[in-house]
Amino acid sequence: MDYIKWIRSYVGHREIILNFAGGIITNEKNEILLQLRTDKKLWGLPGGVVERGESVEQAAKREVTEETGLQVEVDSLLGIYSAYFDTYPNGDKAQTITTMFIFKTAKGELTVGDAAETLDLKFFSQDNLPQIANQQHKDAIQDFFSEKRGIYR
Repeated sequence: MDYIKWIRSYVGHREIILNFAGGIITNEKNEILLQLRTDKKLWGLPGGVVERGESVEQAAKREVTEETGLQVEVDSLLGIYSAYFDTYPNGDKAQTITTMFIFKTAKGELTVGDAAETLDLKFFSQDNLPQIANQQHKDAIQDFFSEKRGIYR
């Protein structure tokens, strides 16, 4: 079930609260994997909406696999980022609450999965980050590189 389409069929573009899950995947150089998003044409962390009946861990792992081709396991909790608001290109508005994990890659090969959401995937170093899609992801990336854990904002 596509939760966002379902809820939007009732509320239109009005501001709602949406729960997301995603996080940080690194390579051997401690570079982080970013996804070039189709909606904003900007980079962000892999992840997506929590569907009804899913835990945030299940949603994060599912979304990462759908978007990157990688199957991941949670290494630790980076934080919960809840005081953020976003407006999407189609006019939808939401307060976004995102549970961010730090993942370890279990298996798989990096491939652009869902072409409806992902234009490209690349690893970036802390010193070479592209423009990030929203403040929530900027804060999570900064927290990761600052070695902060258990964040709640």
